[in-house]
Amino acid sequence: MLPHSDVNKTETFQYFTPKFIFMPHFTHLTLLYLCFVALLLKVQSIDLIKSKSEQNRMEHHTDLYQSEDFIIRRGQTFQMWITLSRPFNPSTDKLHLNLKIGSVPTVSKGTHIIIPLVDELRDDRWEAAVVKQDDKKIKLSVNSLPTAVIGRYQLTVQTNCPNGQAVSTHEPANDIYILFNPWCEDDSVFMDSEDERKEYVLNDVGTIYYGTSQQIGQRTWNYGQFDEGILAACLFVLEKSGTPPSGWGDPVNVARIISAMVNSVDDHGVLEGNWSGNYSAGTSPTFWSGSVEILKEYHKYIGSPIKYGQCWVFAGVVTTVLRCLGIPCRTVTNFSSAHDTDVSLTTDVYLDENLDPLDHLNTDSVWNFHVWNDCWMARPDLPPGMGGWQAVDATPQETSQGTFCCGPASLMAIRNGQVYLKHDSAFVFAEVNSDKIYWQRNTDGTFSQIHSEKKIMGHFISTKAVGSNERNDITHLYKHPEGTEEERIAVESACRYGTKAEAYSSPTAEDVSIEVTMDGIGPQMGGDANLTISLKNSSSEARTVVLHSQVAVMYYTGVHKSTVRKDKTDVAILPSEKWSLEYEDYKDQLVDQAALMLTLSGRVKETQQVLATQFSFRLRTPDLNIKPIGKAMVGEKMAVEISFTNPLPRVLKGVMIHVEGLGLLTARTISCGDIGSRASVSMTEHFIPSLPGPRKLLASLDCKQLTQVHGVADITVQDKSNGAR
Repeated sequence: MLPHSDVNKTETFQYFTPKFIFMPHFTHLTLLYLCFVALLLKVQSIDLIKSKSEQNRMEHHTDLYQSEDFIIRRGQTFQMWITLSRPFNPSTDKLHLNLKIGSVPTVSKGTHIIIPLVDELRDDRWEAAVVKQDDKKIKLSVNSLPTAVIGRYQLTVQTNCPNGQAVSTHEPANDIYILFNPWCEDDSVFMDSEDERKEYVLNDVGTIYYGTSQQIGQRTWNYGQFDEGILAACLFVLEKSGTPPSGWGDPVNVARIISAMVNSVDDHGVLEGNWSGNYSAGTSPTFWSGSVEILKEYHKYIGSPIKYGQCWVFAGVVTTVLRCLGIPCRTVTNFSSAHDTDVSLTTDVYLDENLDPLDHLNTDSVWNFHVWNDCWMARPDLPPGMGGWQAVDATPQETSQGTFCCGPASLMAIRNGQVYLKHDSAFVFAEVNSDKIYWQRNTDGTFSQIHSEKKIMGHFISTKAVGSNERNDITHLYKHPEGTEEERIAVESACRYGTKAEAYSSPTAEDVSIEVTMDGIGPQMGGDANLTISLKNSSSEARTVVLHSQVAVMYYTGVHKSTVRKDKTDVAILPSEKWSLEYEDYKDQLVDQAALMLTLSGRVKETQQVLATQFSFRLRTPDLNIKPIGKAMVGEKMAVEISFTNPLPRVLKGVMIHVEGLGLLTARTISCGDIGSRASVSMTEHFIPSLPGPRKLLASLDCKQLTQVHGVADITVQDKSNGAR
């Protein structure tokens, strides 16, 4: 006779009948054991309902990830089915879920999560409840913490019943990817505007600005945070940092880790920086047009840094990684961006007795433009009011606590000169609002301050506008309006914490001013540059100025490459005078961004007043023209024509064109050979679109003689089913 149980006796008898027929030697104890095993509650399968078109991923805003993995956001419930070896009996059976992340999962550190089964779910805790039962299948609704560690968790299910316990086998296909949740009010990255969430989390294409404050250029960048393999690559970057997963629930910490890991200087991070002009051992920074290829290559080669990046590439990759992980992020460009090397919070220019620059002392620099990132989060580690946008910068400039990283620094702290608040507020403040101080060497070798400029740094701080391709000027978020009492108070407050606080003294009377202007949108590559130097005498007496001018080719970082022209002129102050630089003067010295700087310094003979200013400008490059040919439809071949005209009176050698487009084609490089002086070329490229909707095809051209040439085409791809109607 079989032991009594709540399981159907006919089924139990059938289960054991073959044992009686074929193995009559079984003892009563053996039968008891087999019955015990039959009644043990085991997990047979787990269904996480993880299809992109199903409830979980749609509700968690993760349906755009091109992956069949189970990707959810913290602080939100999700559903799952568990199939058991027999029907679940809530009066005698127990069940809980185990989530583990990292090499040593620990409950106290939040890396081993035990999710109990409860009758009713409550907020702010990990819990699960049975919401439906269908014979051996139960459907669970699982609640997650809004402070949970983000990353890839291993899932197992432990069952308990009067006959014993069992633990399911870990299946990698059932791993759970948990991300930050800007839609959850209790998550520290919560953003309450749906339009902003669509832009700063869900938009996978953006605009990066470059050039100078008077000649703002732009290029389209494929962030591609939802592309296949990118989430895995981003989590690999976190793992490669060697930081404990227990800290991955804090967006301040994660943003700081990513800031460090996107450059390779001290941790073999994603990108190796190169500002030398020689990129023969890798890819020119101007050649990249997106982050996908970079991150996939880094993951593929198990953490070998990719060559090469400069500031906009570092920033583009940071935007991709943070958006992929769920932290709202945008790419930001600062024009006339200071690089303060000595924590003085001033940008110092040293001149000799003749007012010529002392290059070996001029370690501070002013970049024509510098690109970094803003990310959105609360700052419970700072005084109230410091949350919101935070600046992070992955370009390796100076170390922060021994590591090449920067931020996150509160924009509110930067704006008000509260440079003592972490992280790296002083450095970012100097970038956007430091004064430029001119020092002249005395005969005894000491230096005296002879001039200061107060409205030089931090112009037209730019990011892509929400919901459009327009430029959004966010300078007001970083600084008070120039010259206002609030702005001067912020500068003076900040400089109390710098190394040259004595630089601030009472202003002296000055009756001569100098200004440099440029007509229109400025000179084009291959043409002459014409600038206007205006000297204004506001006194009633005659003034004569001994004016020194020097034109230098600059890297966009403000680092001097070579002087191409130098003049000294005695000027009796008259109406504005024209100044011209011919193509022949600069053609052999240009680098990456075709940037030049005019430095003017002088002294008014009658009053000994010192004049000094610097003016950066760039030579505009032509666009690549991209023209779609035919109808764009998913799964059907189409083409684009790419055309270009060489603007230079010289041959472009070894020209390469890089083409890519999310949902259109994977990145590819086309060799175009040489392009003659002023010559035009065109080529046709074929591809098969894979995703419907509005898409952008990007192309960039690179060769030694000409860089920063790119183009973009908007292509609307129809779904095959819609197109057939």
